[in-house]
Amino acid sequence: MIVGVGIDVAEIDRFAASLERTPGLAGRLFVERELWLPGGERRGVASLAARFAAKEALAKALGAPAGLRWTDAEVRTHDSGQPYLVVSGTVLARAEEMGVRGWHVSLSHDAGVASAVVVAES
Repeated sequence: MIVGVGIDVAEIDRFAASLERTPGLAGRLFVERELWLPGGERRGVASLAARFAAKEALAKALGAPAGLRWTDAEVRTHDSGQPYLVVSGTVLARAEEMGVRGWHVSLSHDAGVASAVVVAES
């Protein structure tokens, strides 16, 4: 059963400007593993913007409660390329309160916009 749905978009250029303007922002939004591709190359800004949109969508799927930590939600990618979520701490606690047992996530970026949809399922 679907417990919550969230969707978010992020303008890629605006997101890139925020990362440049605010030293340390990437470290507050992402865990280290999200910043790098498996081969050791830094992940591109469009991909990071999509991951940020996923975290926003995740918060919306959980009812957007105060106190969720960005780094308590991690967007990972299966070898097949399919994204998935790993949650801990504040996000896990809220998900457990709501009876969430699984997540579905979709990421996209095109025409200067990154987007994400998250479905929380019991």
